[in-house]
Formats: sequence, structure tokens, C-alpha cells
Amino acid sequence: MLRSTLLAVLPFIGTVLCQSATNYIDPVNGFQFTGITDAETEVTYGFTFPPLVTSGDQSTEFIGEVVAPVEAQWIGIALGGAMLEDLLLVAWPNAGAIVSSTRMASDYVQPTAYTGTATLTTLPETTINSTHWKWVFRCQGCTSWTGGGSMPVDGQGVLAWAYSDVGVDTPSDPESTFQEHTSFGFFGIDYTQAHTSNYQNYLAGNAGTPTSAPSGPSSTSSSAPTGPTTPAVAYDYIIVGGGPGGIIAADRLTEAGKKVLLLERGGPSTKVTGGTYVPTWAAGSGLTKFDIPGVFESMFTDPNPFWWCKDVTVFAGCLLGGGTSVNGALYWYPNDNDFSASVGWPSSWTNHQPYTSKVTARLPSTDHPSTDGQRYVEQVSTVVGQLLSGQGYSQITINNSPDSKDHVYGYSAYDFLNGMRGGPVATYLQTAQARSNFTLKLYTPVSNVVRNGAQITGVQTNDTSLGPNGVVPLTKNGRVILSAGSLQTPRILFQSGIGPADMLSIVQGNAAAASNLPPSSQFINLPVGMNAQDNPSINLVFTHPSVVAYADNWADVWTNPPAADAAQYVKSQSGVLASASPRLNFWRAYEGSDGITRYAQGTARPGAASVNTTLPYNATNIFTITVYLSTGITSRGRVGINADLSALPLVYPWLVDPVDKTILLQALNDVVSNLKSVSGLTMITPDIHQTIEEYVDAYDPLTMNSNHWVSTATIGSSASNAVVDQNTKVFNTNNLFVVDASIIPHLPVGNPHGMLMSAAEQAVAKILALAGGP
Repeated sequence: MLRSTLLAVLPFIGTVLCQSATNYIDPVNGFQFTGITDAETEVTYGFTFPPLVTSGDQSTEFIGEVVAPVEAQWIGIALGGAMLEDLLLVAWPNAGAIVSSTRMASDYVQPTAYTGTATLTTLPETTINSTHWKWVFRCQGCTSWTGGGSMPVDGQGVLAWAYSDVGVDTPSDPESTFQEHTSFGFFGIDYTQAHTSNYQNYLAGNAGTPTSAPSGPSSTSSSAPTGPTTPAVAYDYIIVGGGPGGIIAADRLTEAGKKVLLLERGGPSTKVTGGTYVPTWAAGSGLTKFDIPGVFESMFTDPNPFWWCKDVTVFAGCLLGGGTSVNGALYWYPNDNDFSASVGWPSSWTNHQPYTSKVTARLPSTDHPSTDGQRYVEQVSTVVGQLLSGQGYSQITINNSPDSKDHVYGYSAYDFLNGMRGGPVATYLQTAQARSNFTLKLYTPVSNVVRNGAQITGVQTNDTSLGPNGVVPLTKNGRVILSAGSLQTPRILFQSGIGPADMLSIVQGNAAAASNLPPSSQFINLPVGMNAQDNPSINLVFTHPSVVAYADNWADVWTNPPAADAAQYVKSQSGVLASASPRLNFWRAYEGSDGITRYAQGTARPGAASVNTTLPYNATNIFTITVYLSTGITSRGRVGINADLSALPLVYPWLVDPVDKTILLQALNDVVSNLKSVSGLTMITPDIHQTIEEYVDAYDPLTMNSNHWVSTATIGSSASNAVVDQNTKVFNTNNLFVVDASIIPHLPVGNPHGMLMSAAEQAVAKILALAGGP
């Protein structure tokens, strides 16, 4: 099924600026078109129209062509440049022919058959061979459509395209459903240059009298989108990024009466947000992959993972809710140390409890998420609890004692609500959307803020319907808040002329991105991307005869979970599938040789991502303990961009300091120190032929990545070592703020999910209290 929408999922790698159409002549049929060839997907889109008339109504039809490599399983075109309320054309090859349809969507859901008068006719020039398919078509009654939209055939406009390398569900059916596309884009078009006096000849199958035009469309990105120049709506606050920071900020700002625009580069996620990626076994419920906790492990194995950002080299969620819509949803209330001055927070931040209380009032945690109050597949908890009890650990309800993080364990706590994923999309977003002063735009990536020296005047998007050349303006005294995450917020800053010289030099080397930079005299040198932290994590794999490695190690939970479990969940959101895979968590404090206390966290779950052993084992009895280091670690790295503007780690942050490695090794050895005291318990990765030390030495550094990135736009008191001040305002700017994990100066003691939401509550309160705003 279609996951969310026809037009969008992930933006272009690199720049988000759209192309401008140019005239070209198809070298085979001789028709002159106006269009583009997208450099990434290598698909050509062309359009040609009948001559303009000087009086009366213009013609309502056109001829189009799509030339695509066979890897393109389907192509979509939005004739108005947007998903909603636009006439949509969809086509794909099947059995030597092209299957096509016209569609429309009134929401971010599966587009349905268009009921207006538009007629698609495939023309004889259409061809399919072993490498490409070419669809040449006539679209009658297509220049305007139900709802008032139209193509400005005597002016300028914007078209949008969608591409997928995943086939439709029923290729022979023109109205087939399909999964969300794997790429999309926009291009501006000057329709006044797209009319030809040979139009009737083309319909008759001949090229008529050729006109002068290049043999192929341009595939070079323009410096800015072209399109409508109608006055843009200005906003008090423009928030870039629909993750937890952006959503919480949007809710609190609209609650305060501010006019807010929230821009999210991806699409919807859960059912309540308009998501439609529903497993077949839950089709009647409408619950999506992002609603159902038990399918969490399939986030990493799905053949078309549209939710991951394509232009970030580590896992990053590009959909509404960001990481909170795709993570395991482990949810720890922050403790006092998480916001202490000793880990880098300004003194004005240390009283976190009023803000943490706001979060927990909206979103309480649960360690028994099934709606029937029962816990399921808990054998791992019993076995690991027995192991830890022998090491002097005590069992607690973890979020009842947030400051107890030494020699304690308890059932995993989540932010699930009513047996479904909760998080900010189920809470804060819903109250924001109920207000008339809130606007949400999906599928709208932002490349940079527009600024004049220290003053931000707007943001650059790919959507020219939001403003001239895609620029969305601010109201007088308006502000921009970046909430794009720890790798993407730095990229936006770089592309805005803010950051270290080497990163800005890379932006200058990209023609399209460079055109949006301010003059080099206005560059702001801040340590953006520096000081990056992420939890180093190591997996240990065990077997025990009592453990159930659920559903073939979670492999089939998306496509074919146990029938009884699926039925139970669909009926009442209860049972095994009401929880993600973690079952138990534990913490222990360690004093390092440098006098710094470091905390080790453990997560135990049935199943294993990988097993490397020489020992025989029963795959139905395996489980994993992942050990992380958190608060207290001193290792730091760096994130940045490469030549195509993809975001990536430049310097890995894991175990840079040898003391961190020593403590992690100690924690791992302690976990298994009394292994023999638990009857039937065997460690198989590493096995008896490899020590813990040898295992860690051989561990691929990238697999240590926990995707808990923080501190890449860190908060602090000075522009020499921080990016934002105590009010989260970017140094040396007047009205640019950051509210996401990138400002967190040090890893919290547990997964950062809950601590980040508390930080967002406090950040937006400080922004609202800051003088000079709208």
C-alpha cells in the first residue's frame, strides 16, 4: 500500500533547490518538449502545449513524455507542484505496455481515482525496451481540475515528480496501490516557452517543422526555484524539523498565540498524522508501522525504508516525529545530573523539574504497555534479573526513581499510549494542530536560513507556493528555530554561512548551495559540528533454554507475525506486539582513573541482530544484552558534510579516550562475571574462543553507533566553544535558535528521548521570555 502520499518521501541528496525546465527535441520522435532530466534518477520529464490564443479560453490539454530507466517501477507527476488537491498522473510499465491513471488526494493518504474530466491517452511514440521505458501521452482536460487548481499555461509554474524503484501492488490495475516513492523533486517551468505550432502534427504522429532547441533537457540545478511570485505568508516563528524539539516548540508557541509554521522534510508517520503504511495483517485497523510497537525491529530490515534520510550516512528519521517515530521508544525521565552544570549546562538550566513535569504530565511512561496490563515474552527479564541480582543489583520501577542509576534494573519503560506509539506526535502535535495559528507543511526541506548579517529574514525551501523562489518570510521581529536534528541542523547552519571555515568552503564549492550563501564577509565562525557525542554500544549474545527469541528473531513481525498475536493486537492493542523488543534495562556507575564517574547502561531483549560464534546454539533461545556508556564519557567526535552536502560523522566519537574504553570493558566483563551462576545461560557472542577485550578490539566502530547524537550545536556561554547561548540563540545572530538534541552538551544517563523533550520545554519557555520577539 501507499505509505503516505504520492509526492514525497526524501529530498534530493545535497541541495534542495529545484531545477528549471528548458526546451529540447526528443531525438527519436522529433517532438519539442520543455522539461528536465533529473540527474539522480536519470528520468526525463517533458511537456508541450498547443499554441496560445490571444482571445477566449486557452486549450486545456497537453502532450507529455516520461523517459525512465527500467529501474523506475513507477513515476508520478503533480501538475500543480504539490501533493494535495492537485491533479496527479501516475504510470508504470507492465507486460510491454504502460499502465496509467489520473488521481487526486485531499490529505496525505493514498491518492484515489480522479473523478473529473481529465483523460489520459497513451500515444504510439511510447516504447519499452531492455533498458528504458518511454511514455508519450496526451492529457485532455488536464490544465485545470476540481478544487480550483490549474497550470498557468500563459505564465510560470512549478511541477513535481515522484520516482520509485519498488513496484506497484497490482501492475495490471491502473488504480493499483503502491508504496511511497523513493525519491521526489520539483522544477520550475516557463509555460510561455512550452507551446508549439506543431502540436496537431504531434498528435498525428509526425514532428512537423522542427524548431531550434537542444537535443536534451537541462539537468543542472538552478540557483533558486522558479515559480509563482504571489505574496508569501509571513510567520512569527518558522520551525525547521518536525521531530520532538520542533513539535514541542510549535505547540508551546501556538499556545502563546504566536503564528507558527512547522516545516518537515518528510511525510506523515502514525495513523493520526495521516500515515498509511499499514501491514496487511492490520489492514482494517489503519495502524501503521509507526503505530505498532512490536514491529520496531523491522525498521531496519524493510526493503523500502522511506523513513530514513537518504542524505545522512547514519540512521536519521525523515518523517513527522523524527527519531521518536522510528526508535525503540525507551523513555527515561531525566535525572538531576542530566541538566547539571558539571556536564555543561548553563546554571539557568539546572532546575529542570518544572519542565520535566510538563512532559510527564502530557506523556507518562509505562513499563507494561499492553492495554490488558500484562507483560509478554518476559523470559529475558527473568534470566537477566537473576544474573544482575547476583552482582548486587536491586530491582526498581525505573521512572519512579530517576536519580537511581547505580546497581539498579527494572522493566523497560516506554512512551507508548494505549498500546501504540505515543511521543510528541500523539500529544503535543495534536494540540498544536487544533489551533488556527498553526501551519504544518510536510515534504518541505529547508536548505538554509536567509539572512542579512545577524538578522534572519526567512528560510529557503523547495516549495515556491510558500513564497517567491521558495523563500518563506518572517513577520517583523520574527524568529527561526532549527529543530532538524544533530546532523541536519549543522548542515543547515553550514549552508547559511555559519560554522567552521572548512565546512563553509565545501558549501562554496557547490554551485547551487553557494548561490544562497551570504557574502563571505558575513560568515559566522562557530564550532558547529564539533564536540559530537554518541553512546558507544557493544552487543553480547546469549542463549538460555527458557528464552523465546520471538517470531524467528523478530524477522517476520512486519509481514507474518504469529496469527494469534496479530489478531489480539488488532482487536485491542494488547499482547506481544504492544511493546517494542527491549524487556529490561539496568545501570551501574564506575569511577575512572581520571576521577570521572561514568555510567554504563544495559538493555536486554529477546533475539539478536547478528550472531558470530563457533558454538552450536538453538536460534529460538537467543537474546541480546547491549551495554552502552553514557554520562561521564569524555570521547568526542565531529559531524559535517561532504562534497554532495550529505551529512555524516567526520571524526568518530566512540572510545576516543582510552579511559572510556577501559570502563566499557570493565562493564562488559562485570555483566558476565557470574554467568555460571545462572543454570543454562551461555554467552555465544563472543564465545569461549574470544575474550571480551579481543571482541571489542575487533568491533566495527560504526556498529558501536547508538544514534543518540548530541552536542553538535552545543549550548554554552561563549562563541569560542559553543554554538548557542543559554536562550538557545545562535551566537552572533539576532533571531536564530536551535531546539533539538544538537544543543545538549553531554549525553544523559539514559536514552535521550525523555531528556530531549524536557530540554525542548525549557528552551521554548526561554525563547518566549526573551525580549524583542514577535
